Amino acid sequence: MIRAGGSCAVGGASAGAGLAAGLVLYAHDLGEVSPAFQLLVYPMLDDRNVTPSSHTIVDPKVWNRDANTAGWNAYLAGRAGADDVEPYAAPARATDLAGLPPAFIECGSAEVFRDEDVAYASGLWAAGSQAELHVWPGGFHACDQLAPNARLSKDMTAARDDWMARLLGS
Repeated sequence: MIRAGGSCAVGGASAGAGLAAGLVLYAHDLGEVSPAFQLLVYPMLDDRNVTPSSHTIVDPKVWNRDANTAGWNAYLAGRAGADDVEPYAAPARATDLAGLPPAFIECGSAEVFRDEDVAYASGLWAAGSQAELHVWPGGFHACDQLAPNARLSKDMTAARDDWMARLLGS
């Protein structure tokens, strides 16, 4: 979390980005803190594992469907996909995204989280919130961390930096 103009900003990558999105939802609902923005880098948002991309990405060399199922079940004590999972734990379950701060959301096109990330950005737009969405062609989960010198990784970093600079006015 960083401070921006007297308020906070929340961000993270992968499961950390899912936690950041859940924290923003919680802060909004609590009404005591208003995050300035949310930076969600290939966020893990939906415990149900039902999107087309969650069925397509099965390569064991990257974060895939099996790893996603195991990760959600570890986090939710075996309750991944249960009807009573809170949106603060799995932000894709939120039904009201109105009034949330601007979001930067990015993922790869060959990413298990691709469809849930696109759906979350679409939900923000539908609720009147701002979102900048990047779906990077050929990108896989955490590709920018695994190949930081690749052109795609540099483009991802530049897009994040540009968005933050625009929001922070620098």
